[in-house]
Amino acid sequence: MKAIICTKFGSPDVLQPKEMEKPSPKDNEVQIRVRATSVNYGDLVARNFKDITPHEFNMPFLFWLITKMSFGLRQPKITILGSEFAGEIESIGKDVKRFKKGDQVFGYLGQSMGAYAEYLCMPEDGVLAIKPANMTFEEAAVVPYGAIMALPLLKKVNLQPGQKVLINGASGGIGSAAVQLAKYFGAEVTGVCGAPRLEFVKSLGADKVIDYTKEDFTQNGETYDLIFDILGKSSFARCRNSLKPNGRYLLSSFKVKQLVEMIWTSRASSQKVICAIAPGSLEDLISVKELIETGKIRAIIDKHYPLEQIAEAHRYVEMGHKKGNVVITLKALPGLM
Repeated sequence: MKAIICTKFGSPDVLQPKEMEKPSPKDNEVQIRVRATSVNYGDLVARNFKDITPHEFNMPFLFWLITKMSFGLRQPKITILGSEFAGEIESIGKDVKRFKKGDQVFGYLGQSMGAYAEYLCMPEDGVLAIKPANMTFEEAAVVPYGAIMALPLLKKVNLQPGQKVLINGASGGIGSAAVQLAKYFGAEVTGVCGAPRLEFVKSLGADKVIDYTKEDFTQNGETYDLIFDILGKSSFARCRNSLKPNGRYLLSSFKVKQLVEMIWTSRASSQKVICAIAPGSLEDLISVKELIETGKIRAIIDKHYPLEQIAEAHRYVEMGHKKGNVVITLKALPGLM
């Protein structure tokens, strides 16, 4: 099979094509012919983790150290990147009950990755579900990561209809899903992003958009029930005046300082800092599938690249040009059209 491998850390040019042996499923696994995958933030981090310092990493030092050990100290331990995908089951292990040959599926591999290849194997009880009927392979491949991260985090804060929500980082994988999910929960949503992606965030359903290069949302006098800061680019101190008296400042990326603030606000303030990590579960993926099929979540694709142009796709995303999702397509084999 054809795969894109990463045998050293560095620029997009480290991603190189290679012919590899097609993996065979174990008794509890399914073998999937990958039809599409994506380029997201996690792929960029994994490809270049050697140069990411603890300060630059968006989580506490211990998380950085664990990730460093997982990805490799001097050279990558994970050589095939890609965490989300859509495809078709080509064969199954003898103990598999949930799926059958020919099922069209989508899923999330997490930190183990492996989707930049024509085939992959994963356990049937992994984060894998039947592809939404109203999505193409390409659309389904760009949804899992952001949606299964955003959904449990918004559930955690018990978002209510009519509440005002600001999403800082609304154009990324988690942010774009959070905009759509917050609208589904009935909130009034303001999205913060850069100028090139304002129209993208509007198209997701945001009621208002703010270009962070021209306006500081903490200085405009608006107040919110929830500020969801995806990458922790702001701070609780800066956002306090933008939160309502019982407002919540939600972080999916955080440092020790934010953990201390979470403990302090839980005891001494009506405004709360909430640091949360989403597990990326099968239950959440199934919930996301149902929301897609009822029209509550959709995928907006900016660019398509063939697998052979994966380096160009990484370069495009890394330079901050994308205005939506970037999908990697793999040519279908005869009979799979």
